[in-house]
Formats: sequence, structure tokens, C-alpha cells
Amino acid sequence: MPPKQPQGKGKADAASSKAQSSKKDAGGGKAKKKKWSKGKQKEKLNAAVFFDKNLYEKLKKEVPSYKLITPSIISERMRCNVSMARRAIVDLESKGMIRAISKHASQSIYTRALAGAE
Repeated sequence: MPPKQPQGKGKADAASSKAQSSKKDAGGGKAKKKKWSKGKQKEKLNAAVFFDKNLYEKLKKEVPSYKLITPSIISERMRCNVSMARRAIVDLESKGMIRAISKHASQSIYTRALAGAE
């Protein structure tokens, strides 16, 4: 057990020690500012904005063989816009070349149509 301190001096010491501890918490000098990284720049694709005959034939030949078909996958592999890929999917589905697994407002998922399914 620590020795007792006189009454008058103890309160003054406690107040001064509180003031010192608050100065330590508040101060500390100027902190170095964080620098933002530049980030990685993705290379811009020269995506097609309409189907020419060659691209459409390639699409009809290759896409029905994919196991997973989404607009983003078609866009990436065929180097076309996502809006074009969506139109192509609707066209392929109407011809029975692919079938829908899940349709949602933000994402539609398709797969290849099985020969015996229809």
C-alpha cells in the first residue's frame, strides 16, 4: 500500500497531472499527410459498336458453345459493347441456341441449350 500524501498537496498534484496528460493527448506535432496512390489505369478497349457480318458469324458459332453466358463475358471475348451483347443474347435465345438460367434486372445468366432439351 503506498504512503498517504498530505491533503492539500494531493489535490494540486492530481490537477496538474491531468493537465499534463491532456497536453500529451492533444499534441504530438504535425502528422505526415498520406499520399494517394495513382491507381492502375485499365487499358481502353476499342469495342465494336455494331455487328458486322464477320463478328455476327463468329458470335453465332462460338457463344452457344460457352458453358456460362452473360453480357459481360460476350463483351469481353467478342470485343463489343455490353448493350450489343445483350441484344445478341436475346437473338440467340429466340433462335433456341442458348437457354436462360436466371434473369434479373441487373444480371442475366444463360447457358448452352442442350440438344434433347426441346
